[in-house]
Amino acid sequence: MKYIVGARGSQLSVAQTNWVISELKKINPNCEYEIKPITTKGDTDNRPLFTIDQKGIFEKEIDRAVALNEIDFAVHSLKDVPSQLDENLTLACIPKREVVNDVFISKDGSTLDSIKEGSIIGTSSLRRAVQISRKRPDLKVKPIRGNIETRIKKTSGDDYDAIVLAQAGISRLGVDVKYSTLSTDDFSPSPGQGAIAIVARKDDSQTISMLKSIEDTDSRLEIEAERALSEFVDSGCRFPVGAYAKSNGPEMSLTVIAFSVDGKQFLQVTKTGDKNDPKSLGRIAGEELRKKGVNDLALNWREKVEEWNKA
Repeated sequence: MKYIVGARGSQLSVAQTNWVISELKKINPNCEYEIKPITTKGDTDNRPLFTIDQKGIFEKEIDRAVALNEIDFAVHSLKDVPSQLDENLTLACIPKREVVNDVFISKDGSTLDSIKEGSIIGTSSLRRAVQISRKRPDLKVKPIRGNIETRIKKTSGDDYDAIVLAQAGISRLGVDVKYSTLSTDDFSPSPGQGAIAIVARKDDSQTISMLKSIEDTDSRLEIEAERALSEFVDSGCRFPVGAYAKSNGPEMSLTVIAFSVDGKQFLQVTKTGDKNDPKSLGRIAGEELRKKGVNDLALNWREKVEEWNKA
């Protein structure tokens, strides 16, 4: 049996897809897999991500190819996948999640705590930008685009003294670079960060069954809690909310944090519930955030989202 696999052409996407294929081959050694690179809007639009008012910019074209039967399944970074998929598609598999932490990479080996005042820090994420500013208000944060290795190289030039990005991408690419790991207490990850999503057609039971062979149950449940929260509060690139679910025996905890656009105000909610009912846990955390006024914070973000881009 041969499967056609859709993915972006970026180095990280290809590396993730090759990892998925290697895991599948361990269990399905007689199957063949061919990667079909597909260009997405996110690959061709060079604006900072938060200025693009559209969901799914890194997955829409690929998932359309799945729906049209042009490919058998698609491999994505899960945080790029919207809460709502096409009605003919399903999130068929979530393999074991990588670490969720962000990392700090600087040109001189400095950490976020030790880097000199006035240094310029690059990030593609509004969430990280605010978290950096809360931790070190004396630093200047600027948007940065490009693949992981391009962003790392930019720290050796004059435009950036350091960057912040996800550790999972560095691990999957096997990039040899010195970094310091940032605590999830200060840098709560984006919902789904560190996880891979595999999307297939709902009616393709054979492919779904094959993909389920590499699913990690705890990773699936944790992701479902985070995605339920994200859908409930409509978070995304233009209103970033940090969310991190962690299984502990039969229970699961979900910690969520949202900031005002200047970082001076924040709301934090931690809820614990039945691990096997993750969507309820996400909704409960979302309802608590609403009671505390998260919609006011969201409005503030949407009114001022362009200010950082012009900084």
